[in-house]
Amino acid sequence: MPKNEIVLENTPPMAELGLIPHKSCTAIAERVNDYLLQWRQERKSDQSIITLAGYRSDSYIVDAECPRFGSGEGKGLIKQSVRGLDLYILVDVTNYSLTYTVCGHENHMSPDDIFCDLKRIIAAAMGKAKRITVIIPFLYEGRQHRRSARESLDCAMALQELVNMGVDNIITFDAHDPRVQNAIPLHSFETVSPTYQFLKGIFKHCKDLKLDNDNLMIISPDEGGTKRAVYMASVLGVNVGMFYKRRDYSRIVDGRNPIVAHEFLGNDVAGKDVIIVDDMISSGESMIDVATELKKRNAKRIFVVATFGLFTNGMAKFDEAVEKGIIYRVVTTNLTYLPEEVQNKDYFIKCDMSKYIAYIIDTLNHECSISELLNPYGRIEKLITRYKNGEY
Repeated sequence: MPKNEIVLENTPPMAELGLIPHKSCTAIAERVNDYLLQWRQERKSDQSIITLAGYRSDSYIVDAECPRFGSGEGKGLIKQSVRGLDLYILVDVTNYSLTYTVCGHENHMSPDDIFCDLKRIIAAAMGKAKRITVIIPFLYEGRQHRRSARESLDCAMALQELVNMGVDNIITFDAHDPRVQNAIPLHSFETVSPTYQFLKGIFKHCKDLKLDNDNLMIISPDEGGTKRAVYMASVLGVNVGMFYKRRDYSRIVDGRNPIVAHEFLGNDVAGKDVIIVDDMISSGESMIDVATELKKRNAKRIFVVATFGLFTNGMAKFDEAVEKGIIYRVVTTNLTYLPEEVQNKDYFIKCDMSKYIAYIIDTLNHECSISELLNPYGRIEKLITRYKNGEY
């Protein structure tokens, strides 16, 4: 149980708890619900807390859906009362496996479609919930977070739209650039790092890592992810390196300047295990290019670590890279949709985030601070000590 369990036992929840998972993330939401049910059944709280309406329930999931008309238009429908609930809406905008029919043609849902469904659910609640928290692991339009030409600021507009609809808290994971929260400076916005879960997954599947400067190094694949890599390197007590992308600014391909070369800054990686850490794997080309450059510099085993595994171009290139010995393991979370094809790969490590999300929801519902959950340094330190002692 969380370290602040004593606080939770003696602090009444601010309201009855309700979870509304969009169909894009029903699997992880069910696991979150199971954790909450288990903890609240086992919790030895004051009797006045236990007897609060709905504190111990058969399920915290609220029955809701977003059906579509034959024309493709949709609506949000909540099938039970949400009046007075502390409502948590979970949504994965990257789940491309969902489909709907438009005039007899099958369409795959885009992030835009799923974000519209999120707004429909909020609208269907009609302001009756006591508080609404949106948990959107992959921040919608998070990569369109700043203006570098005459272009739209989609992420900022989306955040403003949510808070204008009555959303009180927005929780995301590993935002591409957390500074986008400046768009809503008077509202709660939390970006959560899964560093602890990454290390836990790697330690579980690799028992012979040596956590010192002579044998391990953390690499950022670009300048934008340096802070992420520096944090992981700091808690492990090892060195950090960085690649920067040299681009051809004379032309634009697919909306961006093409990468000419990856240049490396850092100590010698020869003979060392390397962890490349980033926020997402999209097509995977950049990660494979970086891993290839590290192999040219005689790196030993290469772990590719990212919060979101989108794999927009499939797994063929990763299969080839693993077969050639360029990549040793690919590590991502289950915060976004992962096809069975990905999960069944021998080299793939999935880090389950459902327990972490449940901790956050349970703590917020009790109106307690989540600062300790957002800073996992203490838990990582204990994890490393156990791993070095052979206890993990």
